[in-house]
Amino acid sequence: MTDIPALRRQIKQQRQALSAEQRDIANHVIFERVISLPQYRNAQHIAGYTGTRGEIDALPILEHAYSLGKQCYLPVLHPFFKGRLWFAPWSPNTCMTRNRFNILEPLYKPSTCIKAQHLNIVLTPLLAFDDQGHRLGMGGGFYDRSFNFRLFRKNFFGPELIGLGHHFQRVDALDVKPWDVSLDSVIHF
Repeated sequence: MTDIPALRRQIKQQRQALSAEQRDIANHVIFERVISLPQYRNAQHIAGYTGTRGEIDALPILEHAYSLGKQCYLPVLHPFFKGRLWFAPWSPNTCMTRNRFNILEPLYKPSTCIKAQHLNIVLTPLLAFDDQGHRLGMGGGFYDRSFNFRLFRKNFFGPELIGLGHHFQRVDALDVKPWDVSLDSVIHF
């Protein structure tokens, strides 16, 4: 049984201890790996996130995707369904605001948001991951609730969930709960 609070503290400390140069190198390597993926090249609807506190930053990947004419999105806290995410359109010119967790998200009109089911790729933040695709997040369950439809569809073709992380975030195994939604892959450096 993994001590989840201790693991979260440890990884947060390791991420925050990275130098600016180490973060830049990791971001660059992961950027190159993601944009070389066939599924990235074929995707038209890509969601990412704004990296905070040492997370791999997905915004450069979204900037690249936008330059290729792809539709890009960032998660926003769902205004009606507590604990779920919507995905608001994003471009390099999008006005941003901080949500209640102090995370940047686009200013949006509800009519412009899309459901998670309509995305091709979702780049997801994580605190820890294992080789089976299990993900440990910050503990709010937002991604698990927003993508729980994947648990009930055996032949579902999307979206592909790709975690982005540092090499030290890999652990041997994570305890899995019935509501946990696994990643399809993790790109780390």
